[in-house]
Amino acid sequence: MSKTHCIASTALAALLAFSAALPATAAPHHKADPKAASKTAATKQDAPPAKPPEDQILAVINGQVLTQRDVDNRAKLFVLSTGLPISPEIMKRMRGQIIHQLIDERLKTQEILKLHINVEPDQIAGAISNIEQRNGMPKNALRSRLASDGVSLTTLIDQIRVQIGWMQVLREKLGEEGRITATQISQREQALQAEQGRPQYFMSEIFVPVADPRHDENELAFTKTIISQLREGAPFPIVAAQFSQAQSALDGGSMGWMQEDNLDPQVVNIVRQMPIGAISNPIQVAGGFVIATVQSKRVVGKQMGTQLDLRQAFFPFDTPLNPQNPTEQQRAALQKATAAVQTVHSCDAMEALNKSLGEKRPSNPGSQILERLMPQMKAVLDALPPNKVSRPLVSMDGIALLMICNRQQKNLAQQSPSEIADQLMNERVEQASRQLQRDLQRRAIIEMRPAAKTAFN
Repeated sequence: MSKTHCIASTALAALLAFSAALPATAAPHHKADPKAASKTAATKQDAPPAKPPEDQILAVINGQVLTQRDVDNRAKLFVLSTGLPISPEIMKRMRGQIIHQLIDERLKTQEILKLHINVEPDQIAGAISNIEQRNGMPKNALRSRLASDGVSLTTLIDQIRVQIGWMQVLREKLGEEGRITATQISQREQALQAEQGRPQYFMSEIFVPVADPRHDENELAFTKTIISQLREGAPFPIVAAQFSQAQSALDGGSMGWMQEDNLDPQVVNIVRQMPIGAISNPIQVAGGFVIATVQSKRVVGKQMGTQLDLRQAFFPFDTPLNPQNPTEQQRAALQKATAAVQTVHSCDAMEALNKSLGEKRPSNPGSQILERLMPQMKAVLDALPPNKVSRPLVSMDGIALLMICNRQQKNLAQQSPSEIADQLMNERVEQASRQLQRDLQRRAIIEMRPAAKTAFN
């Protein structure tokens, strides 16, 4: 195992480790000391207020309750999935917005049930895999990170179920309006041709809605808190999936390639100046705040890139890797992978090897654009010659070997009709979502209990 991968694996292991609190040692019985009693009294006075009971009701939404447990579980999910130490003060600042978000999810769930929409488990699994891929995580890495805490995993599944179900609600509401015609695709193609030479941005967003534009202090504070965590290293796709109220949340906030005419003017002014990979300050737009990040920039109609045709072989582990104490099976897998680096010399041989290993990951992961890969993966493939096996790439669940079958330059700025149709549909669905959410909020009977109101002060 290389030094780089050993360090990376150790860091991941540390990220997944949770420290247990040490039991307090009982003090020996002794004669009361007035000074000690005075210190004890002062300590009690300075102690933080007792945590509210989990079953405390914070709000009632059309007869459905929202409890303290619901809010705590969502906050815990955020802490575990980002892998960052989050201070109690930050969690306190986030509490009000978490309550707002959960109220909106209750309204969406009620509409999903009203229309008898059922979200299948494989849809949820696919959405989690999509978040992992967009974050450059191995398959099942996010699920494994949360596996030690069943509450957080359940909370994530429930949240994704609402997001998928809501998308189906919108498609039903749109009906015939949700169909993208050949004429509409042709019109967008003509518009793109007219924009030749203008900039385009491959970007992601987090949208935080504002209930009352006259009083947006809480939403602004929440947006700033999220930005500070992103700049500390919280994964953008995971944070977007949890907190963004745009339909792009299911794609980890990814909007794909955007022309300036399809963005809010306030967003355009910011992204024009943003370095690649930077996280924006809060951008105020109609209806709320946007956090934006730009992965790439190009000129409409022209962007040369490197398209890779890849094959992979994956040596699975029987149990998750502990880098400090690998099992015999894991050591044997590394030896086999290291030997394969020397003996496999073609993509056909790579496919055959992967099939012999049970094909836990697809032999052909599909065409990949080198310039869009995560930096770590780009560094592995950038200088790899065709028909040569990469060094072993060790993760928590196994070891991957990669091979480039073909490498070619391609104009990446040419959008296919299917990509244009997806973009048009996303725009239509986003507009319908915001309108329907406003309608549901206007018709809803929401009773905020005193315990919830304190979170907004």
